Amino acid sequence: MSDREHISLIGAGLAGPVMAKYLSDHGYIIDIYERRPDMRVVKQSAGRSINLALSARGIEALKNIGIFGEIQPSLLPMKGRMIHDMDGKTHLQPYGQKEDEVIYSVSRAFLNKNLMDLVESTGNVKIHFDHSLENIDINNSELIFKNNKKISFNRVMGSDGSSSCMRKCINERSSINFRKKPLGHGYKELSIPATKNGDFKIDPEALHIWPRGEFMLIALPNMDRSFTCTLFFPMDGETSFSSISSSDQINDLFNSYFPDTVDLIPGLVDEYQQNPVGSLATVYCDKWNYKDKLVIFGDAAHAIVPFFGQGMNASFQDCTVMDVLIGQFNSDWEMIFSQFSKTHVPNGHAIANMALENYIEMRDSVNDPTYKSRRELEFRLENDFQDQFIPRYSMVSFHTIPYTEVYKRGLAQLKMMDDYLSGDITKFELHENILKQLTPIP
Repeated sequence: MSDREHISLIGAGLAGPVMAKYLSDHGYIIDIYERRPDMRVVKQSAGRSINLALSARGIEALKNIGIFGEIQPSLLPMKGRMIHDMDGKTHLQPYGQKEDEVIYSVSRAFLNKNLMDLVESTGNVKIHFDHSLENIDINNSELIFKNNKKISFNRVMGSDGSSSCMRKCINERSSINFRKKPLGHGYKELSIPATKNGDFKIDPEALHIWPRGEFMLIALPNMDRSFTCTLFFPMDGETSFSSISSSDQINDLFNSYFPDTVDLIPGLVDEYQQNPVGSLATVYCDKWNYKDKLVIFGDAAHAIVPFFGQGMNASFQDCTVMDVLIGQFNSDWEMIFSQFSKTHVPNGHAIANMALENYIEMRDSVNDPTYKSRRELEFRLENDFQDQFIPRYSMVSFHTIPYTEVYKRGLAQLKMMDDYLSGDITKFELHENILKQLTPIP
């Protein structure tokens, strides 16, 4: 790049600093504008999930920007889902067959703080806190912040969350067919503290799930040997956040549906009553840019429900895709932004749909005999056809295959397995179909 072009970036959450580091490595000067105060010096209000699942797509980005080695010691590997049945019995459903096929629990705040430190250390990135974007004046190339503060820009990249102001500004100038679809379910966080001796109360090498049909509880391990629990629950109805609020109702709910957690969560009633209910929704946009001036990525472009553990990973992959396009088109921003939108939007739609499907799987299907038979068959086929057959979960979590390809292959694989399990085709025909229909995975 011949000059030191300035790029404005909206949002210093997880994806913003990752994009800023990629841009800095290309020689750009970046100003990040964040509506919140600096989380490194001011405690943030509760409400967002405090730990996240990191997998292959996110790891690739963290390695590319040179921070994975620093983050790695604070990652907790989870090798599968530990299913907690109503009778208190548990069983582990492995995520994959290989030793390294695990996902990692990581603290959101820890990761965010380290990413902000990293980009500031480059000398090319400055983060401006307490800057809440209100509008964008395209004609005069000005960002308009709260209190009518105006700042000039060359081009703007936005990762300002599922309620994105950037997205709203783009949609006002160029219809992007934006849809935000509420799930009808929300979430509330609870906690399992460490034992008095400072140990984990339950197995730390698993993501724990209490599947209960229409709702579920999950738990992820933390470095301090506690667990963060999340209750995913209907917003309204007979058994929902709107109907359960008193101490007796809360205790009845957990004694009825999650009896083995009652002794694990000593602050259950207080946490349930004090912690906020988070909303869940899916964001779909059919276009992510306005000419060569504005582009959105991360949750601003494709917020998804958290049931595939891909929100952060998909956002980090956005940054990796943008990095490749910058190199490919030699800073021709009209081509970069248009190609980013054209080629990557379908991937956002695909992972959004898979995340919704995975909610049903996690809260209900994991104990279904057909589901268990299918998982066993998937692993056998993966062993027999290593170049052509990878279970859908593995394609999403342990590979960087585009989500659209994962979705397409997943549907084909599902049909073949169900045909076999239902007796419609023989083992020979199943194998023949795999060889004919599934091209080798790069």
